[in-house]
Amino acid sequence: MSDPIGLVGGQGAQGPRPGGAAARGGAEGAQGAAFKEVLLENLRQANQLEQDATRAVEDLMAGRRRDVEGVALATQKADTAFKALQAVRNKVLEAFEEVKQMRA
Repeated sequence: MSDPIGLVGGQGAQGPRPGGAAARGGAEGAQGAAFKEVLLENLRQANQLEQDATRAVEDLMAGRRRDVEGVALATQKADTAFKALQAVRNKVLEAFEEVKQMRA
């Protein structure tokens, strides 16, 4: 099974990319892309999957498409991407709450 949004073994886990932070001499060094960059790219990909799923459902309903399996797969991919990003969001909020508790 592929990882459409790159969270498992994806871009962030592959190390530096050409033209990336290591090539720019940034503080990130060999750690790969910044969390913000990876998160924004994953948001874009999840949004694209959602748009593809919506288009597939509309095409199926309009009769321009006949492969129900493809539509179901596109919908499932979009749902999985959304749930993965929602889990990341929840973990970030959890970490933020912990940091707030440390300050108090």
